[in-house]
Amino acid sequence: MASLKEIHGKMANDPHFSHDHGSTRCIWVPGPVIVGAGPSGLAAAACLKDKGVPSIVLERADCIASLWQYKTYDRLRLHLPKKFCELPMMPFPEGYPVYPSKQQFVGYLEDYAKRFGIKPVFEQTVESAEYDECVGLWRVRSLGLKGAEMEYVCRWLVVATGENAEAVVPEIKGVENFCGEVKHTAEYKCGSVFRGKKVLVVGCGNSGMEVCLDLCNHDAHPSLVVRDSVHVLPREMLGRSTFGLSMWLLKWLPIRLVDRFLLIMSWLIFGNTASFGLDRPKIGPLELKSKTGKTPVLDVGTLAKIKSGDIKIHPSIQSIGNHSVQFVNGRVERFDAIIFATGYKSNTPFWLKDKEMFSEKDGMPRKPFPQGWKGEYGLYAVGFTRRGLFGSSMDAKRVSEDIEKLWKAEARHLSMTIGRSLTLQR
Repeated sequence: MASLKEIHGKMANDPHFSHDHGSTRCIWVPGPVIVGAGPSGLAAAACLKDKGVPSIVLERADCIASLWQYKTYDRLRLHLPKKFCELPMMPFPEGYPVYPSKQQFVGYLEDYAKRFGIKPVFEQTVESAEYDECVGLWRVRSLGLKGAEMEYVCRWLVVATGENAEAVVPEIKGVENFCGEVKHTAEYKCGSVFRGKKVLVVGCGNSGMEVCLDLCNHDAHPSLVVRDSVHVLPREMLGRSTFGLSMWLLKWLPIRLVDRFLLIMSWLIFGNTASFGLDRPKIGPLELKSKTGKTPVLDVGTLAKIKSGDIKIHPSIQSIGNHSVQFVNGRVERFDAIIFATGYKSNTPFWLKDKEMFSEKDGMPRKPFPQGWKGEYGLYAVGFTRRGLFGSSMDAKRVSEDIEKLWKAEARHLSMTIGRSLTLQR
């Protein structure tokens, strides 16, 4: 591997030089390497480009926003109004509805990439990223098509793989013996294939609730496993989005008063959710989100189906048989399929060789929001705020501003070094 001095010398003539190091092709990247071409990675690349800083985006899939394109169900819409989900420097088209569909959001992201000239290197699975203290650079090793090994060497590394990189499937006794279909919501597209079937959905977050509603709309017979207490809020209150109203109230009132208001309004609209199997946590929805990252469910019609009995509620699963499921209350029921709506997790512990910034336990930044975007030695994070796309945009702006200062300082230093070298040669 070339030394930092040799890299800077070659970069003066060719800022994108590369060379082979054994069986691995090594590429010097003068700007940051961004891992992940989802909304967070695109936002980071666009903000950096706006600051005059070039970057390269590595993506393991064959397209941008692969989670949205390949691992989401057809009926999905943004849970928050579009104004809270815009990426920096580009609003949604005026003709888009308040809650854009999955297809509309993917189209928006594709247009965003085109507008800012972002061309990710696709099908590059990053296997390791490690800071080399000897040369003061990051080494990002990836595996491409046909097993081709690459090493990207850079001064700054931006982790944009996000909180939802890998599907989470709980280990439940006997699940391997179940004769029906078992899948995660990452594989679920539409309820039409389950028409007339009894389907058990495990997990009562936004995805689990929406999948149950979708199954109902396609004449399936869904049941929902509710393992913990959950806050269910109406998507809109007083003619405004619940999220937008909450953000406005938080400007004037403490979080506990806003939570109390949300719960009173929810009770007026829904009644006591505990009466049909949905106990609420003791902590209010916004405070709970702030402390644990657990997002309240924004209802889009599922609660009415639960009230009517079209969706049945069950407690945690004790074990699974060939055709049946036994719950912790002793009840046993037959099902044709099981769908795990058990969420996703970060995969940073598997490839990022840094133990300071990210927790090995959950792959999230150790520092709480809003301090979790910056680490040591040029390491940054975008999209790990537990605040959705709104948080990603905030991170992308902070990261680009910080790197811009360092980029300009190092460019001046390099320019002076090359200038002195040329003067001595004369």
